[in-house]
Amino acid sequence: MQQAPPASGDAATIAARGWKRLFTEPARPSSIRSRPNAFWFAVATVCIGAFMNQLDVSIVTVAFPTLEHSFNATVGDVTWVSLTYLLVVVSLITAVGRVADMMGRKLLYTYGFLVFIIGSALCGLAPSLLDLNGFRVLQGIGAAMLQANSVAIIVTAVPRDKLGRAIGVQGAAQALGLALGPTIGGLLIGLGGWRLIFYVNVPVGIVGTALGWFLIPRSVHLTKKVTFDWWGLALFVPAVAAFLYAISEGDHLGWLSPIILAAFAAAIVLTPLFLLREKRCLHPLIQLAIFRRLQFSAGLISGLLSYLVLFGVLFVTPFYLERALSQSPAQTGLELASLPILLGVTAPFAGRLADRIGPEPLTVGGMALTAAGLFAMLLLHVSLLLIIVELGIIGIGLGMFTPPNNAAIMGSAPHNQSGVASGILNMTRGLGTAMGLALTGLIFGLAASSQSASHALVAEGLTYSLIFLIIVSFLAMAAAALRGDAQLNRDPLAVAE
Repeated sequence: MQQAPPASGDAATIAARGWKRLFTEPARPSSIRSRPNAFWFAVATVCIGAFMNQLDVSIVTVAFPTLEHSFNATVGDVTWVSLTYLLVVVSLITAVGRVADMMGRKLLYTYGFLVFIIGSALCGLAPSLLDLNGFRVLQGIGAAMLQANSVAIIVTAVPRDKLGRAIGVQGAAQALGLALGPTIGGLLIGLGGWRLIFYVNVPVGIVGTALGWFLIPRSVHLTKKVTFDWWGLALFVPAVAAFLYAISEGDHLGWLSPIILAAFAAAIVLTPLFLLREKRCLHPLIQLAIFRRLQFSAGLISGLLSYLVLFGVLFVTPFYLERALSQSPAQTGLELASLPILLGVTAPFAGRLADRIGPEPLTVGGMALTAAGLFAMLLLHVSLLLIIVELGIIGIGLGMFTPPNNAAIMGSAPHNQSGVASGILNMTRGLGTAMGLALTGLIFGLAASSQSASHALVAEGLTYSLIFLIIVSFLAMAAAALRGDAQLNRDPLAVAE
């Protein structure tokens, strides 16, 4: 008589299958998959992550004074709460995009929500500033998993003729998060302290995780199984982190300080080593051939410069409003909101229009309008109402530019490299953000570095900063024009399930 296998064996088999299932992308329910508008469910889910990411970037800055008091720390110490997160996201986002191209974007995106909410909960429980920075690393890893896959999921799921509109909706969600961050952060800190700004991510992240599991299409069947370029990762991450650290801390520590010079030197040495590794590697972290596509490279350059302009304006304007026009921080936050709000309102319409007329008129025209708004602010910045209007014009210009530019970048990338392309796109946003803060801060500080600087010196600092940002806007416009009218490279048969 044959003996039955031990029950423990059955349990082990079931456990192994369950474990494997956790790392296998599930198909969407047939009731979702069969709907003609199913791709909008995926876009809506991606928008939750896009909103959360930008909200988290802007919400933390409001808590700096509270953190300074709670932990008896210096301003330089608490700024690391933001810098740590930014370093992790920008350094890892391209590598995460490569992993997503290999394993499937749905899996990485959904688990990104889980990592993000665990990191957020731990940040809220942090007993010390050092612990808070450590948990921000975990939160940054989750954010990288979300950001690296967001646009790639849209490109995979959305039909060609609605791609610009979908990316425009995602851009609106990002702008809304950026705009609401300071307001929501102030309310939460007032209600229950700084820990609430991290706890608020948990319920939203749980909803995002569930929706991602059921509404985002699979993409693993579009991938090719290859080995991961660990040596490339080992060179890439410290190179990017060193450069980002140098430009973020250069103004604070001194551009000629030993640590900043060492960081720049590390980036200069590691970058060519990384490029040499990628050129010789059979399955590189980044296929360098993608940068030979003019539409891709020119789009990245113009996008980076546009983020430099955006965060340069958001950096320098509060100094003028508070020091020269005697506005309170709360008033300044409301007045600045006209820029991201109008960016968010414009973005979906720009994306829809780009589907009809192509990206070039909107990207070139958007940066021209941005330059016009900056020029108007340069000439007329004595009236508060005029500044609000001028910020709104800049927001409309950037709203016209961003979705068509992102769609053109992603459309020009090979379909099986959408994750890497999305990671590179989001990395340039982080670099543009850091460069905007660092370079505009340096230029403004040449005239008005002291808190006791006169109104005339503050106005002079604003003038120099705006001239710099106008020049950058024209460079972004030239890069967008150089690209020409990109054609989206989308294989309609390679749609995720």
